Amino acid sequence: MSAATPTSPALGTSVPAVKAPAVSLSVTRRWKKPTPARIIAFVILAVLALSWLVPVLWAALTSLKTEAEAAAMPVSIIPDSGFTLKAYANVLSEGLVPRWAWNSLITSAAVTAITVTISALAGYALSRLRFAGRTMLISLIIASIMIPGQILIVPLFQLMLSLNLVDTLWGIILPQVVAAPMVFILKKFFDQIPFELEEAALMDGASRFRIFRSSALPLSRPILGAVAIFVFIGAWNNFLWPFIVVNDANLMTLPTGLQTVISAYGIQYAQNMAQAVLAALPLIVVFMFFQRQIIKGIATTGIAGT
Repeated sequence: MSAATPTSPALGTSVPAVKAPAVSLSVTRRWKKPTPARIIAFVILAVLALSWLVPVLWAALTSLKTEAEAAAMPVSIIPDSGFTLKAYANVLSEGLVPRWAWNSLITSAAVTAITVTISALAGYALSRLRFAGRTMLISLIIASIMIPGQILIVPLFQLMLSLNLVDTLWGIILPQVVAAPMVFILKKFFDQIPFELEEAALMDGASRFRIFRSSALPLSRPILGAVAIFVFIGAWNNFLWPFIVVNDANLMTLPTGLQTVISAYGIQYAQNMAQAVLAALPLIVVFMFFQRQIIKGIATTGIAGT
């Protein structure tokens, strides 16, 4: 069948039709032939993965032993009497674990929501707005990343004390909501969005906040999801600051509260490993459900490169 020859209305002449080549939508992965370099890289990655996995498995197995078997020498991987949940039962019965887990969930969720909101607004403003002192402000944000957090503990505690926020959940939340690395990461992402996408809205009289809400936010969902997950994990694992600012057992978070479950019989290896597993279990669940978003956020937004 011969293709019809369309007529150009502007020129009044016929233009030969060009048949588009057929494109297959199915993507097949090509098998890459093993080479010595790929084999060596695979072996190195496997060794690194096992080096990370062995301590985790060791902690999980130790938590399923009795205290006598956990401290016995020589060390055995599988106990003679079988595995037991006695260490978990002791941790859950001797402490306020459900309360601590709830406090951790509240504080981590609040830190995540506030941090992502502030960082997104600040990153967009630094990327799009031109104002006096902008370059100096960006330099100060980058310089603040180099300051160890331990240096700020004393002034932060004095600030919380003056605001009567010691021994409160807000005392845990507020000092964690300012995250200079997240502002810098989001600023670098917004720099990659073409200005042409916003020019039409600016010509129509749309405000910057309207453009940020309707244009920038939909495009930044992957990076916002990745940043939110990273902030949540950091807030959940934070031990030092909640340990300093909170003394009330009912207000402790899970990492700090589990450290108060101490037996009078010395070091309890199985019980300590059970505490570690309980503290890490929620994060493992989060990663299992959101691992695609984490990997996509790192791969598509350049977090690893920043």
